Formats: sequence, structure tokens, C-alpha cells
Amino acid sequence: MDGRQFLQRGAKFGGTIVACALTACSRDHAPPKAPPAPVVVAVAAARDMPVLVTAPGSVEAINSVAVKSLVDGQLLESRVLDGADVTAGQLLFRIDPRPAQAALQQALAQQAKDEATLEQARSQVKRYEDIAAKGYLSADQMEQYRTNLDAARASVKVDEANVAAARVTLSYTDIHAPLAGRIGRILIQPGNVVKANDTNPLVTINQIEPIYVNFSLPSAQLGRVQAAQKAAPLAVQASVIGVDKPVEGKVAFIDNAVDTSTGTVRLRAEFPNAEHMLWPGQLVGTSLTLGHDPNAVVVPGQAVQNGPDGTYVFVVRSDQTAEQRRVGVARVVAGEAVIEKGLAAGETVVVDGQSRVEDKAAVKVMPASG
Repeated sequence: MDGRQFLQRGAKFGGTIVACALTACSRDHAPPKAPPAPVVVAVAAARDMPVLVTAPGSVEAINSVAVKSLVDGQLLESRVLDGADVTAGQLLFRIDPRPAQAALQQALAQQAKDEATLEQARSQVKRYEDIAAKGYLSADQMEQYRTNLDAARASVKVDEANVAAARVTLSYTDIHAPLAGRIGRILIQPGNVVKANDTNPLVTINQIEPIYVNFSLPSAQLGRVQAAQKAAPLAVQASVIGVDKPVEGKVAFIDNAVDTSTGTVRLRAEFPNAEHMLWPGQLVGTSLTLGHDPNAVVVPGQAVQNGPDGTYVFVVRSDQTAEQRRVGVARVVAGEAVIEKGLAAGETVVVDGQSRVEDKAAVKVMPASG
């Protein structure tokens, strides 16, 4: 073997060694397979679920009364505090009664005077009727006595009306609550002079038990609302920020026309509000129950994810791999998503750990914490 052949064989052998080394190296440094992603799962269930329509709403007092004085006078006393609950007929304020008392006494005195005149006129008529019957008194004179009696009777009736009016005026010096409710801030303090029917009220009372919530729905929902109302009273839930449990009420009114500027129809619900969770002017979320789905597919709301192509869930298959599947969500009720398409009852979905899951990747089901 000459030197050239030796070098050629050596090069081939060296190349083989290098190729084998590279192959072994690539096997030794292949990226390790990712471990299954730990996830928490839940099973989609078929349950009876309410059919809800949601809308923002505003709270309105059933009655709101601006309490004003009906007489002029000095405000002597306030019997309530700002923000107090009051009952119908409760004494709220007292106006100086002395001018009204004096007017009543004057009216009573005038009535007593005119009653005395009436009694005198009666006596004269009785006395002179006997004299006239004997011919000792002319008919014109007798007629005059009868006229005096009629005038005296009329004067007493006027006095009785004046006394009644004076008593009413005196009663106005004690200002009572016209209805039960919660008062606002007292706007005029004792010592100030108030005017009858002044522009500024003494205080405003809002009746808050029961109370209204007004909201509007798209006119496209009107047919379903009317059909549901014929079957049974429509239940409404009002959700208050910071309160976990919604307040329960019933639809009390559906407007008789659609607002053409918004394409909505106005509804009003009435709530007992015994716990005073709703306040006039408050903004709330409303949910109107139109019926029930007897076999709705339900999963925890956190199972549903949002992506560029819409909503989806990760379904855990029998081989412990995840399938990213698009689903249609009809509504969310109390934290549970009602699935209208894409998922069947009994399938397992990921509810925690989605950020670590990829489509068709292996997962490891973990027990729920807590």
C-alpha cells in the first residue's frame, strides 16, 4: 500500500468517526420532552338553568315628598335628625303656634258674639209672632224680625267656618310626616322664619320600602318578556356593588311604547327592600328571568377562555391530553357558564392552569386546592 492510499483510507475512517461522534452527540443533547401540565378540572353538567336577560338599572323611590310649611312663622323645633327613618304621621317640625292660636281665639270670640245675636233674634221673632197674630204689629215689621234672624244664623255659619279654618291653620304649625320613609338632610334649622309653600322644602322624605328599579331592554326581547309574564310573575334580581347576594323583586310595569331613539322598552321592577339594600339614584345590574332550560350544559365560568377566534375551553380527553375546543356561551349565571354549542354534558374541562396548556399536549389532573 502506497502512501496515497493510506491517506485516503485514513480520511474515510476519520470521517466515519466524526459522523458517529456527531450522531451520538445529537442523541445526547436532544431537548427533553416537556412534562404534563398540571391542571384542575371539572365535569360539564346538565342542569336546570334560568334563562336570563341582563341590563343596567337605576333605583327610584316609590314616593318622594318635599315637606314644606303651609303657614308663615318661625321654626321652633326639629324633632328628627338627618337621615332618620320616620313613620307616617310622625311629628317632624313645630312652627311658632302663637299667631295661629290668637287667630283661633279671635274667631271663637266672634262666633260667641254672633251666637248671642242669634239667640236674641230668635227671642224677638218668638215674642213678636204672638203680637203680630193679634194684629198689634204690621207684617213689614214682623218680616224684618225674621230677616234679622236669618242674618244672625248666616253670621254664625260664617263664624263656624272661620273657626274651622283657624283650627286647620293652627294644626299646620305641627308638621307631620305624610308617609313612612327615610328623610334626607334637614335644610332649614330652628330659629329661621319659614314661608308657606316656600321653594326650598324643610326636608325630603323618600319611601324606600318597597322601592322601584327602572331598566330598559332591547325591543327584540319584548315578545319573550310578554310571553313569560303571561305564564307567571317575572322575577328580577338586582345586583349591588359590594353585596354578594342579589336582591329579589318582581316586574311591576312594562311601558306601552318602544323608545324609537334607542330601540328599547322601559320596564320597572318592585322590590320589598326590607333590608334597605337599594337606595334612590343607585345604579344596579338587573337580571330578568324569562324561563328555564331543563338540560342546559353548565361549566364553571373560569373554564371559558377568550381567544382571537372567540371563546373556547380545554377538554381533557381519555388519553390525558388537552383539546382546545371552540364553544358558544349563551350566558353566565352566578359564575357558571351555560354552553349552547361545542360541549356535551359529562366531558371534562380545565378550570385552572390553562396558561400552561397547549392543544394536544399532555396534562396531569391535580386535586382542587382548598
